[in-house]
Amino acid sequence: MSTKSDAFVQAAKNEPHQDRTRAILKEHPEIVKLTGHNPATFAFIVGLTVMQVGLAYWVRDRPWWLIVLGAYVAGAFLTNGLFVLMHECNHNLVFKKRRSNMLAGIFANLCHVLPSCVSFQRYHLTHHAFQGVHELDGDMPSVWEANLVGRSAIRKVLWLLFYPVILAFRPAHVREVYLFSPWTVFNILVVLGFNVAVFVVLGPKSLVYLVLCMFFAIGLHPLGARWIQEHYVMSPPQETYSYYGWLNYVAFNIGYHNEHHDFPAIPWNRVPRVRRLASSWYDSLVSHRSLTKLLFKFLTDRNLTLFSRVRRSERGVHELAFPARADMA
Repeated sequence: MSTKSDAFVQAAKNEPHQDRTRAILKEHPEIVKLTGHNPATFAFIVGLTVMQVGLAYWVRDRPWWLIVLGAYVAGAFLTNGLFVLMHECNHNLVFKKRRSNMLAGIFANLCHVLPSCVSFQRYHLTHHAFQGVHELDGDMPSVWEANLVGRSAIRKVLWLLFYPVILAFRPAHVREVYLFSPWTVFNILVVLGFNVAVFVVLGPKSLVYLVLCMFFAIGLHPLGARWIQEHYVMSPPQETYSYYGWLNYVAFNIGYHNEHHDFPAIPWNRVPRVRRLASSWYDSLVSHRSLTKLLFKFLTDRNLTLFSRVRRSERGVHELAFPARADMA
């Protein structure tokens, strides 16, 4: 693995998770029993959605300062939770049928304002299969994006602040994956229809509240620091990092990122057991304990940039999660 100034960290080897998965299963075959589905996840999706709509109703006639504060200290956690549970649906970990998971994921997407469930699934599963392969990994920044942000703390703040919008354009550099399908259109119509209903029934302040929640939940907020936590290189050659702090309790264990990449077929409520069973493998890896501390480190450390990601040209033996123009029905 080699590095250059203002360039991605170059790696000659395949992504590390497939080999580690095989090694762990050889020592702990009982982990296979943790794979499966967790239908109770849908109850959390419904509950968080009801709570978020309830808060949107409550702020409909509140002063703007209270709407912003409420979105940051409360609503962001609900939106982030729904994003994580949408991610569970994207991995087909809620129900047995793919169609049921897709419908549940679109329901979880309602309060996000931006319709993203279907497109996120397509490039996220490809990210798992081709981690670090720039033309296939939609989780990686574009070169122009990394050059634009550079080392500036102010530009990093703006990058995180508008990260939801940036994510919407990330798939533009992903090749060989066709993002549009009838499901994509359905996702767009449902979420935009929900936005219109919120605007008409609850009022513009309620819709602005949901927009702010979305920008805070995956942007300029300790919760948004997980995008830095997951794959920004802090201790080369390690390229994936877990977070083991208290926010996992309100973020459905999304911090267990090494464990998730090693065993993506295990639902959120069982992922901590992977670490306990294979502690000798995970305790030896560098991890994060504070997302707030990581957020400030990213903003102030000029050596930590968007180029602090591993890039590889070797595609490995995986097949595309969703080949061009494949249907998702």
